[in-house]
Amino acid sequence: MKNIGFLSFGHWTPSPQSGTRSAADALLQSIDLAVAAEELGADGAYFRVHHFARQLSSPFPLLAAIGAKTRKIEIGTGVIDMRYENPLYMAEDASAADLISGGRLQLGISRGSPEQVIDGWRYFGYQPEEGETEADMARRTTEKFLDVLRGEGFAKPNPQPMFPNPPGLLRPEPYSEGLRDRIWWGAGSNATAVWAAKLGMNLQSSTLKDDETGEPFHIQQAAQIRAYRAAWAEAGHTRAPRVSVSRSIFALMDDRDRMYFGGGGNDGDKVGYLDEKTRAIFGRSYAATPDRLIEQLKQDEAIAEADTLLLTVPNQLGVDYNVHVIESILKHVAPAMGWRD
Repeated sequence: MKNIGFLSFGHWTPSPQSGTRSAADALLQSIDLAVAAEELGADGAYFRVHHFARQLSSPFPLLAAIGAKTRKIEIGTGVIDMRYENPLYMAEDASAADLISGGRLQLGISRGSPEQVIDGWRYFGYQPEEGETEADMARRTTEKFLDVLRGEGFAKPNPQPMFPNPPGLLRPEPYSEGLRDRIWWGAGSNATAVWAAKLGMNLQSSTLKDDETGEPFHIQQAAQIRAYRAAWAEAGHTRAPRVSVSRSIFALMDDRDRMYFGGGGNDGDKVGYLDEKTRAIFGRSYAATPDRLIEQLKQDEAIAEADTLLLTVPNQLGVDYNVHVIESILKHVAPAMGWRD
């Protein structure tokens, strides 16, 4: 395991029990947690994107702010729903955030998951073309986004521009060289993982995937990763791909940990339906003493296959507690898992 970071969903609620009671709290605490995680030596700060929800929804201002306040930590998403995106505008925003961070952006994108409203992307002005599904639309938008990130000009310049143009066709600016190689696809199935490999995207595999074989989650996820790597090799890409998996992992170090996560009940996979057609398997959570965690995690085949582990954090419990959660794993569990070996 070369890299360990955190993944925050950025939930907020005005409830008195929440430590994150407004959108401003969610954004500012996300910045503070990323700064603290870098100080702990964590490798990445990643954020989930959801629309029409009391969660993080507009990632690029947040990523840029974190990039300006940190120096080393990778900054990413897991994932941006491409059903909602304009690929050219997104390329500008992503490039700007990447330049501010000095080239540390690791941008996870995907078709997305069921949202809070029906066909929410329609309110953003997008709809599938004739004969397309919404998943097709997301993949088409992704391919356009990847094409723009190549940095080649395609727009015919105005012969009488307000400001002088460089020669040739123009591209969206700013352009961040190297960002194209730091795009990740959040794959829910083996087929979309293979598709991502063919297009030269890194792979993000979350705590759920399509239940394709009925086997335990970590075994199915490991098979997905192996299929991805085989497709990558077949495609002939010249660089090595990266693969991340996400897990809810809590080291029970004190009474707070035992109160929040020591009750058990999440130590097995669960099966459910994302929609009327898609049967999904949800991976277990881990909560135990560090020595027991190490034993359990070493049996997780997908963690062994991946190079990056993202720890999902309970952001509404506050920055200080989440720093404790991350530090407990980095100090007492990660070294035995081969972190940075």
